[in-house]
Amino acid sequence: MRIILCGFGVVGQSFAKLLESRSEDLYARYGLKPRIVGVFDRNGSATDASGLDISRLIDAKKKYNSVKKYSETKNNASGIEMINDLEAEVLIETTQSNYKDAEPGMAHIINAMKQGMHVISVNKGPLALAFPSLMELADYNRVLFRFSGTVGGGTPILDFAKNSLRGERIVSFDGILNGTTNYILTNMADGMSFNNALSDAKQKGYVEADESLDLDGLDAAAKLVILANWIMGMKVTMPDIKRTGIRNIDSDDIKHATEKNCTVKLIASCNKELIVAPREIAADDPLCVSGTLNAISFTSEQSGTQTIIGRGAGGIETASSILRDLIDIRNESTKT
Repeated sequence: MRIILCGFGVVGQSFAKLLESRSEDLYARYGLKPRIVGVFDRNGSATDASGLDISRLIDAKKKYNSVKKYSETKNNASGIEMINDLEAEVLIETTQSNYKDAEPGMAHIINAMKQGMHVISVNKGPLALAFPSLMELADYNRVLFRFSGTVGGGTPILDFAKNSLRGERIVSFDGILNGTTNYILTNMADGMSFNNALSDAKQKGYVEADESLDLDGLDAAAKLVILANWIMGMKVTMPDIKRTGIRNIDSDDIKHATEKNCTVKLIASCNKELIVAPREIAADDPLCVSGTLNAISFTSEQSGTQTIIGRGAGGIETASSILRDLIDIRNESTKT
């Protein structure tokens, strides 16, 4: 299986390393022999139709902050050029999420689908802004579109709701979908001010370069869009979400919640409306997780409420979700 990898940051590199370390196991267990034939980052690209050497690729990235010096031949092909010119079965899109116009990820995904490639995305931007139309495009071009790493990182939230609760009708869900804001609010509950908790989260590398993605609830809203479409069968995008972030939460809000044996969390909910907003949660509620953990409770007609908890981010965790999607694509495509 030939793969084009758009983006070669922490997640892209973690995925490449995972492929290298699991190569024998993937072939033995799934008949899967993936090879990366093209990689694109902000500063250049590297291609080899017979498969790129992953160790050399990572060394080039480490040394030059780009894959373009992987070989003597300077390669400045853009992601679109690689998608249009290289023979591949799967595109993996790991570039940074952008909630204004979803580029360049949107163009990568659309072009790949039109070329007949299956697509795996951990970039939330295109799904947040155009989920229904991207699913239609995938169907039209008879390709598979997978994105389990967009919600929950390595925690299989999407798979759980779609597969473990198969046959059930999920009627609503509530969740903590952003680990950064959860970390900040946890520290505030322990006595820190908002500014000190934010500084601490920044020092640990939890906060996005554009902090509004976390603090203003954009990241959580994007994940809510993906969940609502995939699990509830809605046809919604980012403008359909009522969104309030955590910037206005202060020590008094935390104190008042504590007096009621509650804690303040940024909750994404899908009931009659789609809302992301801070809310008081009872201390004994399964959703009341601390630190950078994510948690989501699904309420279904027959089996009541079930909660899944796990780490929401991290290079290797998200890379493992890409590998799950790749195995799924392999299994599904061999059926047809």
